[in-house]
Amino acid sequence: MDITAPLLPDTGEPGFGVYIHWPFCAAKCPYCDFNSHVRHQPVDQDAFVAAFLSEIAVMRAISGPRTVTSIFLGGGTPSLMKPETVDAVLTGIARSWHVPDGIEITMEANPSSVEADRFRGYRAAGVNRVSLGVQALNDKDLRFLGRLHNVEDALKAVKLARDIFPRMSFDLIYARPGQREDDWIKELNEAISYAVDHLSLYQLTIEEGTPFYGLHRNGKIQLPDQDAAARLYEITQGVTEAAGMPAYEVSNHAKPGAESRHNLTYWRYGDYAGIGPGAHGRLTSGGRKYATATERNPEAWLEAVRMQGHGMIDNDSLESEEQADEMLLMGLRLREGLDLVRWSERAGHSLNPDKEDFLIGHGFLERLGNARIRCTPQGMLILDSVVADLAS
Repeated sequence: MDITAPLLPDTGEPGFGVYIHWPFCAAKCPYCDFNSHVRHQPVDQDAFVAAFLSEIAVMRAISGPRTVTSIFLGGGTPSLMKPETVDAVLTGIARSWHVPDGIEITMEANPSSVEADRFRGYRAAGVNRVSLGVQALNDKDLRFLGRLHNVEDALKAVKLARDIFPRMSFDLIYARPGQREDDWIKELNEAISYAVDHLSLYQLTIEEGTPFYGLHRNGKIQLPDQDAAARLYEITQGVTEAAGMPAYEVSNHAKPGAESRHNLTYWRYGDYAGIGPGAHGRLTSGGRKYATATERNPEAWLEAVRMQGHGMIDNDSLESEEQADEMLLMGLRLREGLDLVRWSERAGHSLNPDKEDFLIGHGFLERLGNARIRCTPQGMLILDSVVADLAS
């Protein structure tokens, strides 16, 4: 793998991605419902490498020979992995599928687990894009969100990532309790000023099963109401658009050409292999598309792989209508919209013209020639309703 190769441009095709899930974190954030786990003893990384390689081989047997267009190391906190672990996993992927030089290889990292030597080790292994979980640019809100880093740590990590990796993104969470519009505008402009080419900007949501869920239910956390949250969303779109980083997806903003290639594979409904505890995938084999999912508990997943070579608990064939519904849900998140030809091929029919005309007439949808349809800015505010109306 030539790590000096320039990143390949987006071709507009769905592509084929590989997702590796590292399930461990130093601490569990109170808003997080991802499959992440805290272990107070050192993780046996060699055992997980062996298990990853075994499951990669099984996914390769399902998918057949493919050319990989992106790799994503997610979690959890993948930056808790040793560089040698990352190198071994990337080498295993390259042995199973064709991995051209210059494809996007992303790793998620938390500012609190960033070290210069470790970052250089990831770069030497082939990682060329880092996504940092900054989440806020003031210490008070970072403490509220349960983050282990402060603003100083975050900015140090941003600078380090910018110096070492060709591409870098970071996440912020908005619609936080008590957040005022002018505060968010200032924070967002500060984020843009750090010479990033990609930002992921998420509204704070309360997920069942998280510590925040109980606090919110008991009235101890008050989020902005629906109108205030919608206004913060509109501000987000306006500020990023003016800065040359428009939304290319509901929550993701980039300078043209810096969009996340891996995430575009999800939203364009491409195939991807999901490997590791709690990973999901979509793989085409023998003319059918399969939805895969693995055991969520890391130790149970490790034992399953030891016993049977993989940790899959689901490998379900998707009917055409299920695929069409998934493609609709994902495609309408994108600024480029839904490819109507591909959707019709999956569904076996065209969109309902009466429903389409109704949504267009009310300003929630718009046609892009005859080939695509997308949500308007007003439609993005009620995206779930638009999707439900079209799918019914």
